[in-house]
Amino acid sequence: MTTTKTKPESHPKTYVWTDEHGAIRVGDTRVSLDSVVAGFQRGDAPESIRLNFPALTLEEVYGAITYYLSNKDEVDAYLHRQDELWEKARQKAESIPNPARDRLRTMMRDREAAKNR
Repeated sequence: MTTTKTKPESHPKTYVWTDEHGAIRVGDTRVSLDSVVAGFQRGDAPESIRLNFPALTLEEVYGAITYYLSNKDEVDAYLHRQDELWEKARQKAESIPNPARDRLRTMMRDREAAKNR
């Protein structure tokens, strides 16, 4: 009698998804892939990344890192596009008058100047 080994049915898990704005999210959360990858690129251990994002499981962190490493060119291009979007948003925000922001910046400059005296 011969026995045939059969591979268990696999149900691949999806660790990342794209939201309605085109941002890539991790797990069933709103945590961005950008955030997990930034920690990974800094050299943070997956366990440390998990501590920074308690909504994620350790499995989801590893899944996001695996996704990044498996699709590095695509994800790097996505991250570059995200950086450009954030820079445009920052420039737009800077162009809008904001008295509270301006006061805080003045206070920070004054505090730094006082330290250097």
